[in-house]
Parts: sequence; C-alpha cells; structure tokens
Amino acid sequence: MIHDEPSIEDALREILLLMPQVIARLKRSGVPPEFGSMALGPRHLPLLAYLHYDGAMTVNELAQRLEVAAATVSLMLAELSRHGLVERHPDDADRRRTIVSIGSNHGPAIERWIGHSAAAWRRTFADMQPAERAVFLRTLRRYERELAQRHS
Repeated sequence: MIHDEPSIEDALREILLLMPQVIARLKRSGVPPEFGSMALGPRHLPLLAYLHYDGAMTVNELAQRLEVAAATVSLMLAELSRHGLVERHPDDADRRRTIVSIGSNHGPAIERWIGHSAAAWRRTFADMQPAERAVFLRTLRRYERELAQRHS
C-alpha cells in the first residue's frame, strides 16, 4: 500500500502493480452483449463518449477532440453507422458539413457501456479535492504523452 508521501520508486512499484489489474477489469467489462456481432473496441469508446456526453457534433469537431485526422474519424463513423450506433446528417446551416449523433435506438446501451466506468470515476473523483483531480488528470495526460513519444 502506498504512503502519503511515496518515493518515486514506491509510486512506480504501486502503479506497475495496479495498472494490469485496472486494464483487466476494463477488458472484462467489455462491449455490451447487444453489440456482440459488431466489431467494437476501445478505439470506439472515446468517440461514443464525446457524442453521448457532449451531444451531436461535426466530424471535424470529433477529430479535434480525439486528436486524430478527420479521415480516421470518418472511418470509425462508417463502422459505427453500419450498425446504427451513430447517425449522420447534413448540417442545416452548411450542407457541406456532416453532423453526427448517437443512433436513436442505441443511447441506453451506450450509456451502460460508458456508464460503468464513468460511475467508478465519478465516485473516485467525488472523494478528491478539485486540486487533487487536476493533479491526477495532468499526471495521466503527461504519462500518456510519454508513452506516445516512446512508441512513435
């Protein structure tokens, strides 16, 4: 168990022991059974989460938020729209743009998929002060950037 002021080595040991457990639990929570025949995976979750929590948006807005090319988002949307998970329609204000939203029949299943993890985070964050949440998120972003640099 980690102490209030762990050394770098203590923190490293703790996180290396915890991460495989966290990843295993996330994998076990998996894709909801009603999506069983669809080729969904972790790559789809952030896209669906943005649409679920922030509402309909354009392909370019999704690409910016996901920090990927619009073409990558378009490919993911093609996969998701084949199964009705997302709906695409032209923007009334600018017919060249496409607005994307969660498919009308799949909102509850997507909520269940995202909701389990979100509920655990919500309870975790509720026990933290805003400054602690900021440090945690800043640390996680920094860790992700470090991993990305090593694998690029």
